[in-house]
Parts: sequence; structure tokens; C-alpha cells
Amino acid sequence: MFKFKQASAVLVGLLAVILFMAGGCADKTTDKSADKSQPEVSDNSWTTVEKNGELVVGMCAQYPPFESINEKTNQPEGFDVDLANALGKNLGVKVKFIDAQWEALLAGVEKGDYDVLITCMSKQEAASANINVSDVYYELNDIIVVKQGNDSIKTVDDLKDKVVGVQSASSCEIAADSLSGLKEIKRYNYNPEAFIDLTNDRVDAVIVGYAYAATQIKDKSDLKIIDTPVGETSEIVMVNKKGADALTAKLNEALKAIKASGEYDQIHDKWLKLQI
Repeated sequence: MFKFKQASAVLVGLLAVILFMAGGCADKTTDKSADKSQPEVSDNSWTTVEKNGELVVGMCAQYPPFESINEKTNQPEGFDVDLANALGKNLGVKVKFIDAQWEALLAGVEKGDYDVLITCMSKQEAASANINVSDVYYELNDIIVVKQGNDSIKTVDDLKDKVVGVQSASSCEIAADSLSGLKEIKRYNYNPEAFIDLTNDRVDAVIVGYAYAATQIKDKSDLKIIDTPVGETSEIVMVNKKGADALTAKLNEALKAIKASGEYDQIHDKWLKLQI
């Protein structure tokens, strides 16, 4: 009888251990499934900007009237600058501008150096990068600039067998590459270099954005615009890091708001309503 009681006690003890271990395993399984329900990466793109109270805007300030450095104040100015400030005001944050090389902007926003690029960048120019883009905030045509007295170039077709200058990594380069029959495409880091070569007869024409061309020829009486679009109309967008959906959505909301209020039109007319 004693041995039977001992055996029973042992069995009860073993059963208790098994139940305890089973319960522990069940708890761990539940914890694991709960972990899997949590997203691996959270989108804090907007909350970070909101917490910092600052929107960091990357741009290449060498493209008036969209952005350039004011020689007197040494501060950026232009359509994109005023637009960014209006967006920041609507969102309730300050705006910090970082002037950088055009070729480094996309890599910089992917790396997190900037919250957004607002720098007259088209969908076409941004297409190769792993990024988010906003709604279109401006549509820009690329056109032809030639020297005064050049009557041999009146249309896009007249660029056949001609040497054409363009800024590298721009919509103008894409437009030039789409043309057939050109003698040569000369590629420049920045448009002013192409204009210098045009003035000195090292290229026959320059393909450039209309707004930029219109501001430049005001001070260059030796040049003229051939107001015929080259290639597709460029859709200008803001650019965010891939996955920054919350910030992209906030910028789109702010853009709609300043358009509805009339502030966008005021900024547009200040910088882009040009008389030739």
C-alpha cells in the first residue's frame, strides 16, 4: 500500500510538471504569434518631422526662377523656395534648405539627408531612383534656345545634324536622347555652361526648361527662344524617401490647401509668370 501511494505521488508530480511545461510552451507560442502581428518597419516619416518641428528640403540652387542663391543675402530664393515655405507654414513646421549638387540629390534623400526634394525635379528624372513622389505641382516644357540671327533652326526637326547642349541628368537630356539625327549631344553639369558654349558657337542650340530660358535671355540679348516643346511635358514633383508615405500624404494635403487658398497662384505669378 505504501509503495502504491509512493507511485501515485510520483505520477501526480510528473503530470504536474508536464502540464506546467505545456502551459509554458503555449504562452511562448502566443507571444511569437503576437510579435508576428507587429509590422517590421513603421513609417515615422511625418511624426519625425513633426517632432523636430522642421522640414529639411534638399535642392540644387542653380536653376532660376525655381531656385538660386541671392547674391546679396546669400540665401536661396525662387518659386520652389516660396512653395516650400508655404508648405511648411501649412504643416506647422519650419523649413531648412540644404543646397547640394544636382547629381547627389536622389542618393541624399534615399540616405535620409533630406526629408524631401523640392527642386524642379520631374517624374522622368526621378524615375530611376527608389523613392516616393508627390502629386504634380508644376508642368514644364523643355524648349530650344539659339543665337539671335540663327534662322536655320525654327522647329525640333531643324535640330537634325546640329550640335545640341543639355544639362546632364535632366529632363532636357532625356528629350535630346529621344531625338534622332543629331550630330552630337554635349552634356554639361549645369545650364550656364551650355549657354556659354552657345554664345561662343561651340553648340548650335541648347535644350532647356522654358521658365529658366525666359529668365536667362532677359540679360542675354544675343539669344532667343524657339518656343516649340521638345519631348514630353515634364511633370514636376516633390521627392521623398521610399516608404515615407505619411510625409508624402501630408505634403500632398498641404499642396492642395495652398492651391485652394490662392497662395500657390501668388507664388506662381511672382516667379513664373514671365513676359518675353
